[in-house]
Amino acid sequence: MSGRANVKRSKPTSPPPLSSNAFQTQTQTLISAMGRKSSLLKQTLVTILIILVVYALLNTFLSPANSFSSGSSRLENTLPLSYVNSASINELSRDNMQNFPGNSAPRLKVYLYDLPRRFTHGVIEHHSMARGGRPVDDVTLLKYPGHQHMAEWYLFSDLIRPEPERVGSPVVRVLDPDEADLFYVPYFSSLSLIVNPARAAQDRAGALYSDEENQDALVEWLEEQEYWKRNFGRDHVIIAQDPNALYRVIDRIKNSILLVSDFGRLKMDHASLVKDVILPYSHRINTYNGDLGVNKRKSTLFFMGARYRKEGGKIRDLLFQLLENEEDVIVRHGTQSRENRRAATKGMHTSKFCLNPAGDTPSACRLFDSIVSLCVPVIISDSIELPFEDVIDYRKIAIFVDTASALKPGFLISTLRSITTERILEYQRELKEVKHYFEYGQPNGTVNEIWRQVSQKLPLIKLMVNRDKRLVRRGLTEPDCSCVCSNQSGTDTTL
Repeated sequence: MSGRANVKRSKPTSPPPLSSNAFQTQTQTLISAMGRKSSLLKQTLVTILIILVVYALLNTFLSPANSFSSGSSRLENTLPLSYVNSASINELSRDNMQNFPGNSAPRLKVYLYDLPRRFTHGVIEHHSMARGGRPVDDVTLLKYPGHQHMAEWYLFSDLIRPEPERVGSPVVRVLDPDEADLFYVPYFSSLSLIVNPARAAQDRAGALYSDEENQDALVEWLEEQEYWKRNFGRDHVIIAQDPNALYRVIDRIKNSILLVSDFGRLKMDHASLVKDVILPYSHRINTYNGDLGVNKRKSTLFFMGARYRKEGGKIRDLLFQLLENEEDVIVRHGTQSRENRRAATKGMHTSKFCLNPAGDTPSACRLFDSIVSLCVPVIISDSIELPFEDVIDYRKIAIFVDTASALKPGFLISTLRSITTERILEYQRELKEVKHYFEYGQPNGTVNEIWRQVSQKLPLIKLMVNRDKRLVRRGLTEPDCSCVCSNQSGTDTTL
């Protein structure tokens, strides 16, 4: 037999039996070890859970595009537009964007009245004839003359342009008056005031042009229109930018949205900031396109304009007396002319600050010349109203000085000289940012902003129209509580 058969297999030895005490000790040790492992496991799980939560939060708030792209379409359709970044917006089709929550409201529908020629191109024709112009077969070819109240021409020209050219406009012209939200009356009321040189010239036909007769004729025509009578003119837009424009008939058109330069000659029940729109003057000097800075602006303060004015403008003569002998200040008497505009352009482009006192009414055209010149306006007009104040903070682009302070000897010029170069540069940067609001010729400039301001009046118009339908007509000698008064506050000095 082989040796393998003789080998005896050894049995595994069993551990010696434990005593009762030893068994208890080993059991406690095992339980303790298991407890430590369980605690460690719980801590690990909690740590992992916290990390996952933090990651989810960071992924949601710092990378919204990824969250939305991987999320359901249901979320995209319920969250506001502001939660979606530009990349995700670009991925949406044009059709989807039209119905996307938060998209802009529909454009305001405006009907342009086809007024008799005497109120539009006829005014231009009379203006030309009074200055020796020749008769033309097609008056629509006549050029509208330049002046500081040209908003009426720019708004009219905008509405008669082909719709594809009216890029970015808040309003759309409709040809059916039944579709219109508002009705625009394109009467050249400011040009009509200056048709007759010195208000006494006759044209070649020997007829004396009468602005007063035209005002009466316009309102008589309007009052015969179905859509004027429907809501007493409340849904009509009428421009009267010159302070004297339509003065004869203002009581008959005061329900309408008036486009004006200020409220200087309007009564409390004629106009208000809520109902009407303040327009900027058309600037008459060239826009400054140079670099920001003060090195080329050697003068501290510049003003060129009529020294003697009426009413609130009387402050001008007093300011002349205080400033005309200051070394680095230029104040000159001047009227509107081509030569004076060239001088004003040079003065504003080479001065740090431009003086803007009140004219015959609280506002004056030089404010807007100053803005496009990047010459920091110094406004001294306690009752001034300014255009587009819902989008422009004028404290960032201009200095306001109350009249009483401005007339203290030495106060104004010492205050301006104390302003640092860094602060002037801040003003200039802000002026450059907002100057497009005052450029009537810019594609997305003043005209579009005026229409945006007009469009904001529609809810009020609807309120007043519906209110009128239920009220009993009363003959009141004074405005009642529904009259929205114009600004009654003064202006404090600000820097």
